[in-house]
Order: sequence, then C-alpha cells, then structure tokens
Amino acid sequence: MSEDFAELFAAYESQDKNKRNLQPGNKVTGTIISIGEKSIFIDCGALVDGIAEREALEDEDGQLTVAEGDQIDLYVVSLTDDSIVLSRALGGIGSLHMLEDAFANQVPVEGRVKEQIKGGFHVEVLKQRAFCPVSQIDARYVDTPEDYVGQTLQFRIIKLTEGGRNIVLSRRVLLEEEQQLAKTKFFDSTKENDVVEGVVTRLAPFGAFVELVPGLEGLVHISEISWARIQSPEEILTVGDRVRAKYLGTTQGKKPQEIRISLSMKQVLDDPWKTVADRFKDGDQVSGKVVKLMDFGAFVEIAPGIEGLVHVSEMSYTKRVHKPEDLVQVGDMVGVVIKQIDMDKQRVSLSMRDAEGDPWLNVAEKYPVGATVQGIVEKRQPFGLFITLEPGISGLLPQSVMARAQGDIKYDKLGVGDSVVVSIEVVTPHERKISLGTGKKEELSDWKTYQPETSTSGLGSLGEALAQAMQKK
Repeated sequence: MSEDFAELFAAYESQDKNKRNLQPGNKVTGTIISIGEKSIFIDCGALVDGIAEREALEDEDGQLTVAEGDQIDLYVVSLTDDSIVLSRALGGIGSLHMLEDAFANQVPVEGRVKEQIKGGFHVEVLKQRAFCPVSQIDARYVDTPEDYVGQTLQFRIIKLTEGGRNIVLSRRVLLEEEQQLAKTKFFDSTKENDVVEGVVTRLAPFGAFVELVPGLEGLVHISEISWARIQSPEEILTVGDRVRAKYLGTTQGKKPQEIRISLSMKQVLDDPWKTVADRFKDGDQVSGKVVKLMDFGAFVEIAPGIEGLVHVSEMSYTKRVHKPEDLVQVGDMVGVVIKQIDMDKQRVSLSMRDAEGDPWLNVAEKYPVGATVQGIVEKRQPFGLFITLEPGISGLLPQSVMARAQGDIKYDKLGVGDSVVVSIEVVTPHERKISLGTGKKEELSDWKTYQPETSTSGLGSLGEALAQAMQKK
C-alpha cells in the first residue's frame, strides 16, 4: 500500500513540476481528451488539464478540425492554480489589454494580411491595425510579396507602443523557432545511413537541394542522384518532387554554425551491378547511349548505372577512326556487342564494329581472284596505291605493277578520290590484304606479223637467189 502511495505521490510531483515549468507563450503538445460545446480539454502532461476554446479550433465554416485522441500543438496563453488556458493563437475581437498580454507573454496572435504597403504589409490583429515588415513575413527571401495578401497567419508582436497605435509583427520568429525545434528533433532521431524523405527545393549544376524538415536542407550531389550517368539534375528531378534518400552525415560549413548535410538518392536503390550477370553475357548485342568521350574511346551506358568502354579500335571496320568524336557524340544511341564483362572490376568491354558486322568475313566470295572491279583511290604511298573497293575493304595496287602497265591510264597522275578499274590478284582474308592488278595483260601478236617482208629488188641476197632458182626448177 505504501508503494502505491509513493508512486502516486511521485506522479503528482512530476505533473506539478511540469505545470510549474510552463510559462505563458510556451508551445506544448497535448492530447485531446474531451470536446464540449464551448471548450476542449487537453492533457498536456501537467497536474491539471489544459483548456482551449472550441471556436479557436474550428475552420472558417465552423467545422471542428480536431477529434478526441488527436495530438495538437498549442500555446500557453495563461495559467492559474487550477487551469491552463491554451490556444493556437489569439484572434477574433480583442482589447488592447489582450494585445499587451500577448506581447508580454510572447503568445502568438492571429492576423489577416490586408494589403501590401511600403516596406511590408498592413495586418489586422484583434481588429487592430498592425505592421509586418516584408523581411519578417517569412523565414526565406520573399520574391512575390503579393502572394501573402489575403492570408490569415500567425504572428508574434515584437513592438507595441503609443497605446497600441504602433504595433509591429513578425511571422519569421515563429517560423525560425519551429525550424529549430524540427532540426533538433531530426538530428536527435536520425543517424547515418537512415533513409529520409524530403522535397526538392532547388536544382544546381552540381546537384539537388532537398528540404528534410522546415528550414533544414541537404544536398544530393549529381553523382548520387542516380546510378545512371547524368549531365544535369534536371534529367531526373524537378522542383517540388518528393524523394527518398540515404542520410550520409554532416560536414562543417564555412560559417561556424553552418552544417552541410549529404544525401544519396541512388543508394536507396539496388546497385545495378548486382544483377548484371543475370541480364547480360558476352556476345550479346544491345543498344546504349554514349555518355562520355575520351581520347582512347567512348563510354556507352547499356543500362542505368552500367557503362562499358568502346575502345577507338573497336569503333568501326569501315572507317579509320582517330578520335571517338569523329564517329559519335555524347547522347548518341549506338548498337554494341558485349565482348567481356569483368564483375570484379565492374568493367564492360564493348564493340561497335562487331555490331555493324565485319565486311572481311566473306571477302573471298565477294572478290574472287581474276575479277575486275572498280575502286576509289584512298591514298598514295611510295610503294603503291591503296584502292577502296567498298567501305572497310581496301587493296594495294603495287607501284611495280603500275610501272609495267600499258594503256591509256596514267597511274602516276591518279589522285585521292579518283575512280579506277583494277583486277583481283591475291586475297588473304586472315591478314586483311588484297593485292590488285591493272586489269590488262600484254597480248602477243601472231609471229607472222614479225616475219620480214620478201625483197623484190635485183640486189637480193644468196637466199633470194636460191629461192628463185628453186621456183624455176
């Protein structure tokens, strides 16, 4: 029995202490325990229940906005030994005495922004005219002051003089107090690698700013937005998007009280490399987007977060590629063949030329020895001319062959781009070589055309005399 009494006494002492710690203007969180015709009773952890006017918790249509069991944040307007008066803010019709109490006790008041005037706003509070500077209407810089006109908001009186004829209000101080409480709660309840939610408030070339709680923003660096390589946050996000991100921790900013929060959206998602082996294999032909160009090749994204390298030597069979930008640009969609996947190093080797097909595969059938074809002079070398037969297929017409050639063609006068007829002499597919000829052979005339004519003169040779004698005989 004595233990029960001790527990009751300890609870009484705790509640009484809570009541003694409350001061007018304090913000408290309570649970609604009863709703009457005019009053609402709230358990705020003190010895006595808090009381709020029912009218203060109704909307403009007179409908109650709360129910029994709801938790609600209210301000302490006043307290006595047997009551704690709570309210969202002082509003309605009031007296100068109420304004003075609100000013003295730092209790918020409810005001309607009537119009925009020089330097701020005309606000009506308890049927009294008050002024709110534009710098005090919000916790952020105000771009469009006209948006606040017509709104009913909560303010704190920061100046009251001349018998109530000079009343200055601030909404900013209330917002900053709420933001500070929200920040404290966030850091107390959140640890590294927790998943948090927020709203995208700003986009910059280097990343996206996400508001986690009012007044507290974190940065998602562009490299942490997506597993896919992106050039700008706008490719993925827009202002106002609600996103999930992993809380990576904080760093100290340039100012003593500045704290920078780092977030990662992509780490909330699965690493795409975990499923690469199930989705791709060597020899697969796929399409992808060129995401980066280097001197040695092009990086192609074949799936979000999965990039492979097309070395410059693997870009084309049909063109001589010295630099990747000679053939592709960032953003181009290209077909590639997966040559090799290295899971340990998370690397993929790709080939664009294999996706096009190797023109040398059936070159022997297309260009049989002895065939005559037409080609284009590709370039001249001291040892001969390289002739293009088709894109990716070239042959060599040796200088020695051209030197022996007879006919109308002046091979020494041919330039790059000129058309010429050649013959196929030797085909070596595995070495990617074709030896060409001029397509003409020297034709030997009948030997009789070279027989010397018979002389008819009287000064013939001994042979002629013998021949004549034989004929007479």
